[in-house]
Amino acid sequence: MSDIFIYLTGAAMLITLGVLGTGLFAMARGGEFNRRNANKIMRLRILAQAIALAMFAIAMFLR
Repeated sequence: MSDIFIYLTGAAMLITLGVLGTGLFAMARGGEFNRRNANKIMRLRILAQAIALAMFAIAMFLR
């Protein structure tokens, strides 16, 4: 049962990395997309990090 949470943790970490990369790329380019979406992207990153941490905590608890 705890193995599934290990895989979900990995997936959540990859999603977090993708969102972070998107935000950094948008910030580096600047422009209208960055002005409209920078705050939303960073909020999504924080949400993805929280989910990854929760999955990690559950996996460690079940181990």
